[in-house]
Amino acid sequence: MSRGGRKIERDAPERRCIATGETGPKAGLVRFVVGPDDSVVPDLAEKLPGRGIWVSADRAALEKAARKGLFSRAARRAVTAAPDLADRVEALLAARVVELLSLARKAGLALSGLEKVREALVSGEACCLLQASDGSAREKARLRPPAGENTYFAELSAAEMGLAFGRDRVIHAALISGGLAERVRYESARLAGLRRDQGQQDAGQDVPGTAPVER
Repeated sequence: MSRGGRKIERDAPERRCIATGETGPKAGLVRFVVGPDDSVVPDLAEKLPGRGIWVSADRAALEKAARKGLFSRAARRAVTAAPDLADRVEALLAARVVELLSLARKAGLALSGLEKVREALVSGEACCLLQASDGSAREKARLRPPAGENTYFAELSAAEMGLAFGRDRVIHAALISGGLAERVRYESARLAGLRRDQGQQDAGQDVPGTAPVER
């Protein structure tokens, strides 16, 4: 499994993290390029021109790369990496997950609310359970995610999830299988690599499973 939590696919393109030295599939890493002003620019969509520099979606790895000048070494010239690069990447990833979740909701591939989410989980329609990081641990434990890899994420706050669903706060959401759902899961896995390392999970943040889904 990659650092971001995404299941490794054997035929996936591989890249080397400049901070850890580990080589693996692109999933779980973040691509950077050097901008016209010689500053390091995150390329989350992996579409910007220029030679890609890859770092694990991991707060410690990003901070190490920025602090020890590893971007300059990889670029083979002096470049500037912001001291708060990890925070910037985290913010960009969070915004990306919210945007994709909103698109999934509009496409009918994401739903919210305890009862709707429970029904989707019980019927087997849901492929992934998302819950707010600041939601009640007791309430979140009432739902169990589907079996398999990357079927549970709790990286977004209730307010962030609310943005995706046009509400003030959302605690429970579910994804229905589809292209957009897979993109939400992909980016959520990368975001998890930064937020879990920062200790932003609450005491009940572990994957639910102690209590069965209420039927």
